[in-house]
Amino acid sequence: MNRYPMWKYAIILVALVVGALFTLPNFFGEAPAVQVSAAKASVKVDSTTQVRVGEALKAAGITADLVTIDGTSLKVRVDGADTQIKAKDVIQKALNPDSGNPGYVVALNLLSRSPVWLRSLGAVPMYLGLDLRGGVHFMLQVDMQAALTKKAEALAGDIRTGLREKNVRHSGISRNAQLIEIQFRDTQALDAAKALIQEQFVDLQVSSAPDGAQYKLTASIKPEAARRVQDQALKQNITTLHNRINELGVSEPVIQQQGLDRIVVQLPGVQDTAKAKDILGRTATLELRLVDDSAEAQAAVSGGGVVPFGTERFLERDGRAVIVKKQVILTGDSLTDAQPGLDSQTQQPKVDLTVDAKGGRTMRDVSRENLKKRMAIVLFEKGKGEVLTAPVIQGELGNRFQISGSMSISEANDLALLLRAGSLAAPMEIIEERTIGPSLGAENIAKGFDSVTWGFVAVTVFMCAYYMLFGVISSVSLAVNLLLLVAVLSMLQATLTLPGMAAMALVLGMAIDANVLINERVREELRNGASPQAAIQAGYDRAWATILDSNVTTLIAGTALLAFGSGPVRGFAVVHCLGILTSMFSGVFFSRGLVNLWYGRQNKLKNVSIGTVWRPEPQAQVSSN
Repeated sequence: MNRYPMWKYAIILVALVVGALFTLPNFFGEAPAVQVSAAKASVKVDSTTQVRVGEALKAAGITADLVTIDGTSLKVRVDGADTQIKAKDVIQKALNPDSGNPGYVVALNLLSRSPVWLRSLGAVPMYLGLDLRGGVHFMLQVDMQAALTKKAEALAGDIRTGLREKNVRHSGISRNAQLIEIQFRDTQALDAAKALIQEQFVDLQVSSAPDGAQYKLTASIKPEAARRVQDQALKQNITTLHNRINELGVSEPVIQQQGLDRIVVQLPGVQDTAKAKDILGRTATLELRLVDDSAEAQAAVSGGGVVPFGTERFLERDGRAVIVKKQVILTGDSLTDAQPGLDSQTQQPKVDLTVDAKGGRTMRDVSRENLKKRMAIVLFEKGKGEVLTAPVIQGELGNRFQISGSMSISEANDLALLLRAGSLAAPMEIIEERTIGPSLGAENIAKGFDSVTWGFVAVTVFMCAYYMLFGVISSVSLAVNLLLLVAVLSMLQATLTLPGMAAMALVLGMAIDANVLINERVREELRNGASPQAAIQAGYDRAWATILDSNVTTLIAGTALLAFGSGPVRGFAVVHCLGILTSMFSGVFFSRGLVNLWYGRQNKLKNVSIGTVWRPEPQAQVSSN
């Protein structure tokens, strides 16, 4: 009657083994570490890098617990925070002698102490939030002057277009830092240009003065407009950082403005800090410009002469020089999507770009007017420009086109990520980086674990005293529930926060509720005169409907918190929902397996150890009748 088939016990055994394996890494803790990753496609992290790092650490008198290559990065585990910082400085100097052109990204990290055989099985500890384990803290400085310069450059291009449409002749437009200077031969053209700027460019203030035989008009950004540009640049950078971090898959990040030109980024539970640092620190902006193929430009390329006026010299990835015009046709602001892929003809990595309607019109007009000419796609990272590709315009372009060139699949993915997340309005520099400790302190961590531990002990003592052997079985099921919950959190790499630990303590009471319903139902069947075996079967079968209803309704509430909550509320909801699912498995399926294993083999079972079963006395029944 009360016997499980072997396949059900096999499921229980597999669940226990998998749960134990994925829970085990959480007990080893974490150690300070330094992570080294390649900053350029031409730089590889291999055994040679490992030897260089080992020699540098040995020369500095630093003993590393572990130096290993993990994928595309090198990780060095040390025994303390002070040693970690010292090791980072030593490795930075050894691998990046030229600080202005670093080949490696050296970042602080935390590395699990779990054995290699566990990591080889894919068993890793669950993420802990900033309030439990801490994470990575970045302070980013926004270059506001670069934002104003970029705005002035855009306004200079718009003024050039406006003067051409109004047929206002000028002798040249140049930008001097954040000032736009325009030369005119006569006062009539000067007055027309001044009227045009005052009418169409309200963010500019103009002044004019004689300049030798000509007249010079100087336009500058108004102070209130400059403050607005800086504020918009800061907000756009914060939005872009949010998009990039979402692309990285970091849960519950903290991105806040600090002061007028700084942004604080905190990434809880981040494992690959070098990757995060590289993505956040890169200021990838895309510009499309026409290539200057004139004789003067060719001479500048071949002979290293002076580049023609109004052009700039950039290098392609293979080292060849390209002379491109300063006028920007299109920027990354017009991008709406960027996806990596492979070229169907050459099978080379590429990035498919999609621009908005305005950008599409610009591309069509420019490509139609410049057929058989080259257009350069220039990528600016960390203030340096690089020509990704400079293809010949073979036909009219539209809203979709592609970037291809000498890039790897990884570079294409990273470039698409950066462009898809949005361009930065102004370059940023990481001025502070550190691994921070728990924001609520070690005392709160201890209290969080103590609340779960003592809650488990109190429930276990009560269940064992009140329900005897059935209480012991319920307590074992509760322990299995905690085991499975931690294992699922580890497998999903969910971030456990202090509210999540509160949800874990709450799950204990909710999980034992199923066993209380079952045990009381078994007692009721025994009071009604059922045999022990029949009482056990009826207790589990008839309590299941109530358990299912109560858990489903609670799961609906948890799902609502998960869908509409944010921050700590979501952390609570994740553990809450997962705990409900694991409690239904452990409280019903697992506990019945134990009961069947203990009592199911006894054909002539006379009683069960389930505590005192109160039966009405016969005399009381007669008087009642």
